[in-house]
Amino acid sequence: MFTRYSVFLAAVALLGAPALAPAADPFAETAEKANKKLVKVFGAGGFQRINNYGTGIVISKEGHVLTVASQLLDTTALVVHLYDGQRLPAQVIVTEPFLDVALIKIRPEGKKLDEPTGLDLDYFDFEAAAKRPPAAPGDWILAMSNTFEIALRDEPLSVQRGVVSAYTKMAGRRGIFEFPYTGDVYVVDAITNNPGAAGGALLNRKGELLGIIGREIKNTLTETWMNYAIPVGGKVDVKEKTITKDKDGKEIEGEKVTTISMPEFVSLAMQGKYKPVKRTDVIGQGGYHGIVFVPNVVERTPAFIEDVVPGSPADKAGLRPDDLVSFVDGEPVVSIKAFDEFIKKHTRTGSKIRLEVRRGETLQPIEVELGAHPPKPSKPMPPGPPTVTTPPKK
Repeated sequence: MFTRYSVFLAAVALLGAPALAPAADPFAETAEKANKKLVKVFGAGGFQRINNYGTGIVISKEGHVLTVASQLLDTTALVVHLYDGQRLPAQVIVTEPFLDVALIKIRPEGKKLDEPTGLDLDYFDFEAAAKRPPAAPGDWILAMSNTFEIALRDEPLSVQRGVVSAYTKMAGRRGIFEFPYTGDVYVVDAITNNPGAAGGALLNRKGELLGIIGREIKNTLTETWMNYAIPVGGKVDVKEKTITKDKDGKEIEGEKVTTISMPEFVSLAMQGKYKPVKRTDVIGQGGYHGIVFVPNVVERTPAFIEDVVPGSPADKAGLRPDDLVSFVDGEPVVSIKAFDEFIKKHTRTGSKIRLEVRRGETLQPIEVELGAHPPKPSKPMPPGPPTVTTPPKK
């Protein structure tokens, strides 16, 4: 004899348990809110496999955006896509290579950089974020970015979930060169080392900003790609060369240490008062490299090498025609003019410069030790009457 309870159990067995209302995923809600505070950044690149896309973090309602300092910013046609699909121009305010970050500002059409933008964007409070204690190993995180350019216009950014593996000092390199930022970083177990991810946000499970996803680099100890983010409170000690003269006028090189931090950079940069750590200027024509660039016909002619003087420092270092000089000492090379100015201001005979050149489909690290400029050829003698040689008499 069946009871009502046994009939109910039979129905459950056949049809399954009564449907329950699906619980909202807290991570999904966090990502949806954070997506409104991030932008897709588009700029220089798009040729020879140099990516022209990345990510940025909105840090003011007026449209200040924190991103990484890369070749992406080397353009006068920088563009961002907001979460709602708006496509707006942007402009670089300042970069700091030693922190590997840059501040850009969205600048709607018809607006000057110092004018109110009229925007009212959702944003991360960077000052508040920098005052929070750092996340600890084992804490859950979300990494949000435009990895692989999956998102355009109003499409949501990619989201990765993971944990903080370590909070440790950076020991990374790009090619054969050490990475300029040597402060603390979050190492995460999510694979964030992807094209387009740099400039994205690392968040805790509440959606609070922890750090900015860094560029693609390798660990100097393990030779493996690093999945990391620079903390909002990150700082780095920078050694600056100083040059003084003794009583005889002889130059004496010294060194001083300056500490710079992310909070200081953001605060001063948003006020237009940040000055990047200054390199030591050298008076003169700089060191000699022996690179012959393509004709400099426009304001931003890319630094393509047309020829290399045989036996010159560039030749000895292995530079070739058709190489594109992309970085010098960690700074993007926006044009031939910019490269020439760097050489004149910051180098001398014997200086070593670290170049990253685009060769075919790869980025090659090359170190060049600059030499002394060869003497200019003397002015040729004006042509005179032909010399007549009288044959000897027999």
